[in-house]
Amino acid sequence: MSLKPILATLLVALLAAVVSLPARAQDDATTERELERYRQMLKDDPWSNPGLLDADKGEALWKEKRGPKSASLEGCDLGKGPGVVDGAFAELPRYFKDTDRVMDAETRIVWCMETLQGFPRAEILKRPVSKANQQGTELEALATFVASKSRGAKFNAPVAHAKEREALALGEAAFYRRQGPMDFSCATCHGDAGRRIRLQPLPYFAKPEEAKKVVGEWPAYRVSQGTVMTMQHRLADCFWQMRLPLVDYASDLTVALTSYLVSQAKGGEITAPSIKR
Repeated sequence: MSLKPILATLLVALLAAVVSLPARAQDDATTERELERYRQMLKDDPWSNPGLLDADKGEALWKEKRGPKSASLEGCDLGKGPGVVDGAFAELPRYFKDTDRVMDAETRIVWCMETLQGFPRAEILKRPVSKANQQGTELEALATFVASKSRGAKFNAPVAHAKEREALALGEAAFYRRQGPMDFSCATCHGDAGRRIRLQPLPYFAKPEEAKKVVGEWPAYRVSQGTVMTMQHRLADCFWQMRLPLVDYASDLTVALTSYLVSQAKGGEITAPSIKR
């Protein structure tokens, strides 16, 4: 039996596939463009973005006198002075002298709940984040409120203090460090352009232009989860997907990774709370 007819058939099929590639790529680009237009419509509509409800809930919690000390969080210093929330998220993570460590928004909120309101840390962290289809947590609401008060501002976290530079260096090293049973790193998914998981494009965080578009969207309302997901939760979820041990909420490692991501997104606009798949 001659192989020529078979080879000819295969060649025709291959040529047809090659010819159709530009059309499929164009279709994919059109689909992604329309999906992004739909997401943007939801983000900008206060009646369609459930994340804004969490921001409202967080504001009420911020102002309510609670805990053993019957105090509000209005005296919490997020870096711009006690009680100043506007624009604070844009300058986090940062070094705080009163704790002698670098803290992001969520870590600082936990500390303020401990020191100002008297909540035991174990109680605060008993359920820091929600699971799919659960009611959102107080920490998620508070973090969303704080982030929303920098909506429209540009990321400008300081790196003047030695510990801020140390956190940034640790975060960058952790981003590229391969580990675990899958030999994954953050860069495995987010260290190159054009990668996807299912229909979801994976942002290229090593490229500042892409980091600026994405990092400022968190905290974000996850449609697939039915609640807001914060940056701390997002990082912990990535660790879980890499089959790594569960990382502690508000740990030095997650704060350092946030420092790196925010550094990559410096100058990028904060649009939180956003909407994700």
